[in-house]
Amino acid sequence: METLLSKYKTVKEEDVKVWFKAASVDAFPKDGGACVKYKDLQIAVFNFSRLNTWYACQNLSPEKQEMVLSRGMLGDHKGIPKIACPLHKKTFSLLTGENLNGDLDPIATYPVKIEGENVYIGFSD
Repeated sequence: METLLSKYKTVKEEDVKVWFKAASVDAFPKDGGACVKYKDLQIAVFNFSRLNTWYACQNLSPEKQEMVLSRGMLGDHKGIPKIACPLHKKTFSLLTGENLNGDLDPIATYPVKIEGENVYIGFSD
């Protein structure tokens, strides 16, 4: 049986088959996140303007199974951009999805590109 968590799989840029137009750049807060729906997935998209970089990951908190990561706190851990879950403060690398606390499975991450004024998220299907 497919669980909610098992629907989310990291996509590497070289495996992208679909660049999904998420929204305009203005739809995302600076140094913050917003949730985007793609098929039956909820994806957290972050405008980490302090680093002039965009990131995307699953919106699903692996511990609480709630769609909350887009509302988490952006930060960095020894130079690694990270998101902290607003429910339990567990932190995840936005580069690899690794749980920086070391006690949870990694989250899925997705490539992001900006073209013109639009934000695109890469998916493999």
